Amino acid sequence: MKKQRFTIKDCTALITGATAGLGAEFARQLASVASRLILVGRREERLSSLSDALKILHPNLRIDCFKADLSQSTERERLTAWIIREEVPLNLLINNAGLGELGPFDSADWERLAPLLEVNVTALTHLTHLLLPMLRSQSPSGILNVSSVAGFYPLPEMAVYAATKAYVTSFSEALRMELAPEGITVTALCPGPVPTEFFEVASRDGQTIRAMDRTHPALATPVELVVRAALRGIERNKPGVIPNRLLALLVRGSRLLPFPLIRESIRLGAGPQRPK
Repeated sequence: MKKQRFTIKDCTALITGATAGLGAEFARQLASVASRLILVGRREERLSSLSDALKILHPNLRIDCFKADLSQSTERERLTAWIIREEVPLNLLINNAGLGELGPFDSADWERLAPLLEVNVTALTHLTHLLLPMLRSQSPSGILNVSSVAGFYPLPEMAVYAATKAYVTSFSEALRMELAPEGITVTALCPGPVPTEFFEVASRDGQTIRAMDRTHPALATPVELVVRAALRGIERNKPGVIPNRLLALLVRGSRLLPFPLIRESIRLGAGPQRPK
């Protein structure tokens, strides 16, 4: 018998980092096809505002808002306990929550780096581990991990962020191979620059964000297109999605080059790292 493929139609989806950017857009695009959404984030007012707006457009959609700081293991466990207690038929986990930090590594505040590592790596891994039994019981189901094209390269002034996204992509690939026989699709979303508040939050002291300034407009992708490509990708059982054709072509081409050449290209592209 041919195994059923996961579909977003009538799904019950949990979206982390749903207060803004990609997370909020995932909620907006899933609202017309899902049967239930669980919106998770730290800012309760934003969650409520998004929920209210979606309910006006989709009155039959059930929406639960869950305020949680996923950098805390106790909060991740509290979320899982609520899902078990409420018998939520979860079959789509969107690990979207993530933090960024831009600037030279040695001058970074550890108070910014520690939560970044906790949210981007530990929280994503822990939450997936906690919720996997529910996803398994609802198979066919899906896991969509939001990574980044930054994870394919070591990036000066984004050293820790890029490294965490390398982890997310690798973890997704391995988990995909493990869970495929059980009907659980795992997809890594690897966008390039997306015009959201990410760079504003990741910057230090309101400085101009050189990362976006150096980006060619053709390599940036609107948030709506990123989410649309991601949802289409997980339904098509794709291992990874780079939602920009030119960027995808550049990434594939770079894999054919010797790494020393890639390293030198990145170094030159990054420009001077310190003021003279």
